[in-house]
Amino acid sequence: MRKLFFAVSMLLLVSCSTTQNRTHKQMGNADASITYASTITSKDLRTHLYIYASDEFEGRNTGEPGQKKAVEYLKNFYVKEGIPSPLGGDDYFQEVPASYLNRFGRGQGLKDSENVVAYIKGTEKPDEIVVISAHLDHVGMRNGEIYNGADDDGSGTVAVLEIAQAFKKAAKEGNGPKRSILFLHVTGEEKGLLGSKYYTEKPIFPIANTVTNLNIDMIGRVDEDHAKDPNYVYLIGSDKLSTELHNISEAMNTKYTNINLDYKYNDENDPNRFYYRSDHYNFAKSNVPIIFYFNGTHEDYHRPTDTPDKINYEMLQNRTRLVFHTAWEIANRENRIIVDKAETSE
Repeated sequence: MRKLFFAVSMLLLVSCSTTQNRTHKQMGNADASITYASTITSKDLRTHLYIYASDEFEGRNTGEPGQKKAVEYLKNFYVKEGIPSPLGGDDYFQEVPASYLNRFGRGQGLKDSENVVAYIKGTEKPDEIVVISAHLDHVGMRNGEIYNGADDDGSGTVAVLEIAQAFKKAAKEGNGPKRSILFLHVTGEEKGLLGSKYYTEKPIFPIANTVTNLNIDMIGRVDEDHAKDPNYVYLIGSDKLSTELHNISEAMNTKYTNINLDYKYNDENDPNRFYYRSDHYNFAKSNVPIIFYFNGTHEDYHRPTDTPDKINYEMLQNRTRLVFHTAWEIANRENRIIVDKAETSE
C-alpha cells in the first residue's frame, strides 16, 4: 500500500511539473505578450510626458541644460526599474562629443551631448540585439518661448520607457526575451540625426548582430487626414530591407491592436522623404531592417504649442503596444528575421 501511495504521488508530481512547464511555455509566447503589453497604459504615458515635455526641460536642445535634465530623468527611470546599462555600472550615457556633433552638424556650435542606453540581456540568443529607439532632444527655446516637443519626440521617448518596463516585468517573472533588447534614446536628431549616426558608427553592440531597429518618432497626435478615424499610424520602411519584418508587423497588428497601418509615406516617390528623416535611417544604411512609427505632422509641429495637453493618450497607448508586440515577436522567435533586400555598395 505504501509503495502504491508513493507511485501515485510521483505521478502527480510529474504531472504537476509538466503542467507548470507547459504553462511557462505558453506564457513565453502569445499569452505573455498580451499580459505584459497591458502594463503599457495611457495613465503612465501621460505621467511621464507631462514631466518630460514640461517647461523645466527647456525644450531639450542638444547639449543645453534642459537636455541634460532630460537625460538624467531617463537614467533615473532605468535605475529605479532595475534595467541595467550595457556600458556597465552607473554609466547610462554614450558620450557624443561636441567635436563630432559640429563636424557633422554643419557648424552649429553644439556642446557635448549623450545618447542614453539601457538593455535587457537575452536568455537564449544574447548576442542578437533588437534596438528600440526614439530621439530625446528637441529644438529648445526661441525668442523666449519654450518648444516643449511633447509629440516630437516626447511621445516616442515615453513609449520606449513603457516598453522597457514591460520587458523588465517579463524578465523578472521568468519570461525574458530570447534576444537582447537595447533601449536607445539618441541625441541630436533635430541637428541632423547625429546621435544615431554616432551610435551606428561606434556601436555598443556590433551592427552585424543588430536584428532590427524599431524607431518611434511622433506617435501621440492625429493628423488632419485621420481626424475622423484616429485609429491609425503611419509605418515607413517596414518592407524596405526585409519582407519578413513587414509580414511580422502586419501579423502582430492583426492579432493584437487592429490599428489602421497607413503606408502613404512609405512610397519611394513621397516628396516628404520621411524615410530619410529620422534615426532609423542610420541603421537602414547598414542594412539593418527598420520600422519607423509616425503619426504625421500637424499644426503644432516644431512650434511652442506642441504641448502634453494635446496628446491623444489612448492612441499613444495603442501605438506603443503595437511596437511592444512586434518587438516581443522578433525577440522571441526561433530564427533571426531574414534580410532579403540588402543594399550592396558598388
